[in-house]
Amino acid sequence: MALYKEQSLKIYNSINGEKEIFTPLTEGNIGMYVCGPTVYSNVHLGNCRTFISFDLVFRYLKHLGYKVRYVRNITDAGHLENDAETGEDRIAKKARIEQIEPMEVVQRYTVDFHNILQKFNNLPPSIEPTATGHIVEQIETIKTIIEKGFAYEVNGSVYFDVIKFNKDHQYGKLSGRALEDMVANTRELNAQSDKRNPQDFALWKKAEPQHIMRWPSPWSDGFPGWHLECTVMSTKYLGEEFDIHGGGMDLKFPHHECEIAQGEAATGKTPVNYWMHANMLTLNGQKMAKSTGNNILPTEIFTGDNQHLSKAYSPSAARFFMLQAHYRSILDFSDEALKASEKGFNRLMDAFRNIDNLAVSESSTLELESWRQRCYDAMNDDFNSPILIATLFDAVKFVNGIKEGEEKITSEDKSLLKDTMQAFLFDVLGLQDTVIVNEDSREKLSGAVELLINLRAQARSNKDFSTSDQIRDQLASLGIQLKDGKEGTTFSLD
Repeated sequence: MALYKEQSLKIYNSINGEKEIFTPLTEGNIGMYVCGPTVYSNVHLGNCRTFISFDLVFRYLKHLGYKVRYVRNITDAGHLENDAETGEDRIAKKARIEQIEPMEVVQRYTVDFHNILQKFNNLPPSIEPTATGHIVEQIETIKTIIEKGFAYEVNGSVYFDVIKFNKDHQYGKLSGRALEDMVANTRELNAQSDKRNPQDFALWKKAEPQHIMRWPSPWSDGFPGWHLECTVMSTKYLGEEFDIHGGGMDLKFPHHECEIAQGEAATGKTPVNYWMHANMLTLNGQKMAKSTGNNILPTEIFTGDNQHLSKAYSPSAARFFMLQAHYRSILDFSDEALKASEKGFNRLMDAFRNIDNLAVSESSTLELESWRQRCYDAMNDDFNSPILIATLFDAVKFVNGIKEGEEKITSEDKSLLKDTMQAFLFDVLGLQDTVIVNEDSREKLSGAVELLINLRAQARSNKDFSTSDQIRDQLASLGIQLKDGKEGTTFSLD
């Protein structure tokens, strides 16, 4: 029997601010859409936190036995600077500055995005559609919205009519904003003169002569609105109504609000049942910003090459740090917090590795079934990873107690302890045992050094002592000491 039939999962639904018992539209199947990156620069650490949060969600739903179709898009066009209605496309701007094609920008930073998430051990989504790959579908959706009377064309651009939509629908229900207040607080800008109302947003923009990324449409050569892309890609692969839509808290308004409006206008149905939003990451108590230097890239965590960190941290330790906070809470990233988290991570891994060596008894003093259920209870409470981690730390006490003879465990309970730790540490939290990873790396390093030792021996036999000394000295500068003995040459690491 699937685990989801035994567990009752609650999800905090952003649209009403309450935890609700999760009931998928189709039993046993889940459709989940998460807004992906705009690929014009190296992936931001705050974005990584969002994608790690939804990787946790994806992993737990799969662990419960659901068949999950996880769709996460790549925005490779149409996202203008500062999330505005006017200005330059972020990707086109980068292409102009670096004097390369926009799709070179897209390729470079899509590869970076995938590489970083792979290091964090994120599972790939089921489908990863691109905005440029769905221009035809976006044009068709705009036609439908115009036919339904919720959009209008001006000078080659098409805008969504928010005030007309709001007569029979509620624009602002996700972000808790009233349209009347929005109208009262808006000053008309010259750049918005094509719109009937300042709150209206673009479904299609006519391209200026200098705009590189453009496609033909019934209205003009232009490009789609950023909000429209997600509406089209989510409903194409998950249907007009689907279970979960996720993203960062900063996308709630206007991006997700506009998605709801577009979906309801096009189909007459509310597209999403459960809205989930991950909170932001700060650095040393301040908002991350490149302009102030209060910023760190994921690769700088792994190398330690950054003014904010005293050392390098493994991707798993950094992932563990992020999961020690609930996805809806603000998390402050600092060297001290990472150090403490790394210690905790290592304690958990040590405990897990020690389970196999525990002596078994005929009886057990531990209540492992109830402990196991507490692990599920934590995740069933809106994916509460910090409570899960605290519960997993109980296993450290169990292991130490058994080793010191204060507790007893049966063979059956030992298997239950190991299986539960295995499931939650690796399958659900997505952690990796860095000792095992490091052993694999050490094996590769040994092979490379042995090759250099052989080349050095060959150089010495040819009386090429300068090459021999160069190999020895350069390895020494990297902290690898060669020792020549009767049995041959060995090496050690400083």
